Amino acid sequence: MANLVYKRVSTDQQSTDRQNLVLAEAGIEDPVMFEEEAGTSSRLHPLQRPKFGELLTYARPDDTVHISEMFRLVRGTGHILDVLDVLHQRRLALRIHDGAFSAMDLTARHPRTGELLSTVKFMVQTLAAAGELQRDLQRELTYDGLRAAEAKGNKGGRRPAVTAAKTAAVRAAYLGGQSIAALARTHHVSRGAIRTAVADLMPEHTAAVHEDVPAPELPVALDMPGKVADFLRAAELDDAERAALDQGVTVRRGQGYTLRVSAAPAIHR
Repeated sequence: MANLVYKRVSTDQQSTDRQNLVLAEAGIEDPVMFEEEAGTSSRLHPLQRPKFGELLTYARPDDTVHISEMFRLVRGTGHILDVLDVLHQRRLALRIHDGAFSAMDLTARHPRTGELLSTVKFMVQTLAAAGELQRDLQRELTYDGLRAAEAKGNKGGRRPAVTAAKTAAVRAAYLGGQSIAALARTHHVSRGAIRTAVADLMPEHTAAVHEDVPAPELPVALDMPGKVADFLRAAELDDAERAALDQGVTVRRGQGYTLRVSAAPAIHR
């Protein structure tokens, strides 16, 4: 009887450190690891994921599938019941080592019908629905928090490696002749972090400023009446104007339409 361990993260910015800790504390003997590529979406049905498919191919009756928590394997109630059916058909046990499902025997079946016990099915559906609600609420709160931060002028993303308190000293040292490599060693950061802190002082930036090169115009989307668009299609246009017109998006307006054209202001003029 083999112990098959399945791990997955939803984005390539996440790690399996927490899963590794939970599974290590479980004391699984001779685990056989199956880990999805980083970023394998939870929206993808578990039975369609490459590594879980390999796990099912490798598995033999009476083997045990181990996961740190249920939502590493499944997303919603439909996924859970599908996976439990497959595990039952293949006579595989499922052990969940953390979270609400960890105290439940999800493979319990009725002794005569062989179907998943109604109480287990009810608990699985209830807990899965609660988990989905929790994730949706977290997503909404995160979005609201980002909007509130933007309203205050705060930007999201990773904090700069060179803190605001050190930036002035780094810039002064750079202007004093210290190299980027030396500054990176002194402040224990990457060269890229130093370049970011002194970007506007670097030769290529100052050269561009002195050349007084105008900034490129950003595209603007305008809705053009359909009759105007029809007229322009028959008119003489230069290549850029013709391309912008051809790439326009038709928006129906009652019996007529408008053409939404995205182009630089000069093209619109």
